[in-house]
Amino acid sequence: MDALKEASLDNDEVREILKNTTDLRQYSRQIEKEFKDVENKSIEDYIAESQNIANLHNQINDCDDVLERMENMLMSFQSVLNNISTEITQLQRKSVSMSLQLTNRQSVKAQLSQFIEDMAVSEEMINIIMDTAVTEREFSTQLNVLNHKLSLVKELSFKESKSTNDVSDVLHKLRLKAMSKIRSYLLEQIYKFRKPMTNYQIPQNAMLKHKFFFEFILSNERHVAQEICSEYIDTMGKIYYSYFKSYSTRLTSLKFEESCTKDDLMGIEDNASKGLFAKTTSLKHKSTIFTIGKRGDILNQQLEAPIIVPHAQLKNRYTVEALFRSEQYALVDNACREYLFVTEFFMVRSTQAQDLFNQIMGKTLTLMIKNLETSIHDCYDTIAMFLCIHLIFRYQLMCHKRCVPALDKYWDSLQAVIWPRLEHVFRLNIQSIHDCDPTKFNKEMGPHYITRRYAEFSAAIVGISEHFPNELVSRLLLELQNEVECFILRMAAIFATRKDQLIYLINNYDLVLGVLMEHTRDNSKEAEAFREQLNARSAEYVEEILAPHFGGIIQFVKECEQYFEKDQPEELRKQERRSLGLVASFSANWKKSLEELNREVLLSFPSLLTGSQLLQLALASLVQYYHRFHKLLTPNARAQLTNIHVVMVEIKKYKSNY
Repeated sequence: MDALKEASLDNDEVREILKNTTDLRQYSRQIEKEFKDVENKSIEDYIAESQNIANLHNQINDCDDVLERMENMLMSFQSVLNNISTEITQLQRKSVSMSLQLTNRQSVKAQLSQFIEDMAVSEEMINIIMDTAVTEREFSTQLNVLNHKLSLVKELSFKESKSTNDVSDVLHKLRLKAMSKIRSYLLEQIYKFRKPMTNYQIPQNAMLKHKFFFEFILSNERHVAQEICSEYIDTMGKIYYSYFKSYSTRLTSLKFEESCTKDDLMGIEDNASKGLFAKTTSLKHKSTIFTIGKRGDILNQQLEAPIIVPHAQLKNRYTVEALFRSEQYALVDNACREYLFVTEFFMVRSTQAQDLFNQIMGKTLTLMIKNLETSIHDCYDTIAMFLCIHLIFRYQLMCHKRCVPALDKYWDSLQAVIWPRLEHVFRLNIQSIHDCDPTKFNKEMGPHYITRRYAEFSAAIVGISEHFPNELVSRLLLELQNEVECFILRMAAIFATRKDQLIYLINNYDLVLGVLMEHTRDNSKEAEAFREQLNARSAEYVEEILAPHFGGIIQFVKECEQYFEKDQPEELRKQERRSLGLVASFSANWKKSLEELNREVLLSFPSLLTGSQLLQLALASLVQYYHRFHKLLTPNARAQLTNIHVVMVEIKKYKSNY
C-alpha cells in the first residue's frame, strides 16, 4: 500500500516536470550541475574544518587513553576488592570458629567448676560437721551441702565415675558423724516428751525447726529414720493414752451425782418424795431433762471454750454434753496438731499420714470410744445425747477446716455408739406416753405436764437439728408428736362436756405452739401441725361459748339463710314471729351476755393472751352472725333490733391490750 503511494508521488513529480519543461536532457544536466555544486561546497566546508576535525580526532584518542587507564585502574580495584572479600570471609569463618570454641570452653569450665565445687570437700565443712552443735545455723547449712554432695556421689557411682573415689571416703565419714549427731539430738527431743508436766509443743517446735534432719537421715539411712519414727510413735502414743485416760477419769468425777434413769421418761410423773429438787448436784428435775435452756450454747458460744480443768472445778458439776465437749475438744486440739506435725516432719501424705497417725493415736481413740460406750450405756438424757451428736458434727467440720481428715473414722465410731442409744431412749419416751392412763390424772383443764415436757423437748430437738437435719430424728419426732396428740385427745375425753374438752385441747395446743415458736422457726412442721389443731379447736370453742347466749340467733341464721340465698321472701316472712322473739331476747340480754362471755373466757385459760385472743375471736364471730341475722329480718323486726353501732361500741370495751 505504501509502495503504491510512493509511485503515485513520483508520477506526480514527473508530471509536474513535464508540464514545466519541454527538454528532459537539459533538465538532467541542470540537476547534475546542482549536485556538483553542492559536492564542491561540502568539500570546501570539510577543508575549512579540517583543523577542527583533526583536533577532535586527537581529543578522542586522548579520551580513549584516559578511559583505558581508568579501565585498568578499576580492574585493579576489582581484583583488590575480591581479595578483601575473600579475606573477610576467612576472618568471619575464623571468628565463628573461635566463638564456638569459646562457648564450648566456657560451658565446660562452668560445668567443670560446678562439678569440682560439688565434689570438693572443704575444711570448713569438715570442721563444722565434726565440731559444731546441730542446733547452730552453720551446721544446718553445711548439712544441706553435705547432702547434696552425697546425692551427687551416689549418682556418679552408678556411672562408675573414677572421680568419686577421691572423696567418697571423706563424705562417708562425714555422713556417719552427721547422722550420729542428728540421731542423738532427735532422740533427745523425743525423750523430753517423757518428762512429767512437759509441754510437748516445745520439743515438737524444736524438731520442726530442724525438720531437714529427718529428711537427711531418711535419704541416707532408712533404718535410722525408722528407729526415730518408731521411738516417736511409741513415746507419743503412750503420752496421749496416759493423758486422755487420766483426763477422762477426772472428768467423770465432775458429772452430776444423780443422772437420768428409766424413771425419768416423758410419760412418768414426778415423784416429789425423792427429794431430788433440793440437790444442786442432780439433773433429775424434769424441767431440766426435757428443756434445753442454756445447754444449747455448747454448740455455739461454748464450742471452742477452754476445756474443763478437773482439779480447778472440783466443786462444780457438769452435764453429760459439757464433759463430752471438753474431752472431744481436747482431742481435736491435740489430734489436729499431731497430724499436722507428722505430715510436715515425717514428710508423709494421704494413706501414709493416716497410718502413722493411727499408730500414734489409735490406742487413745479406742479408749475414748470404749469410755463413751460405758457412759452412754445407762444414759436416759436424750437432749444430752443429741447435743453430743451435734458436737461431733461441728468438731468434724472444724477438723476439715484445719485440713485434718484423720479423725473421720473416729467420729463415725462415736456416732455409731450414740445413735442406737438415742433412738432407744427416744422410743422409750414415746412408749411411756403411750402407756399413760388418762383416768389416773386429775381433771385439770390447764396444760398437762406431759404436754409441757413434749413442747420443751420437741423445741429443743428441732432447734438443735436446724443446721444438720436428720431423717431418723424427723421420723422419731413425728412419732412422738402423733403419740402426744393422741394422749391429749385421750385426756380431753375424760371431761364430760365438749366445752371443757375444747378448753383442755386449746390450753395444751397453745402451750405447745407457744414453746415451738419461741425456740424454733415459725414455719417448722411441728408448729404448723399444732397451729392447724389450735385454729380448728378455737373455732369450735367459739361456737360452743356463743351457743348459750346467742344460740337462737345462730340457729336462726343457719336455718333461714338458705331462703335469703334462694330469694324466697315468703318463707322469711313466715319466720317473723320467731325472729321478733329473738330480737326481743337479744335486746334484753346482750350486754349481760357479753359480760358473762368475757368472764367465762378469761377464767377458762391461764394464758391472758390466749383468753384475750379467743374472746376477740368470739366477739368477731358474734358480729358476723349479727350482720347475717340483720339481713334475714323483716322490716318490722329489723326496726326493733338494737343498732349494730351500739353493739360495736359495747364490744370495743372488751378489746384487749395483750
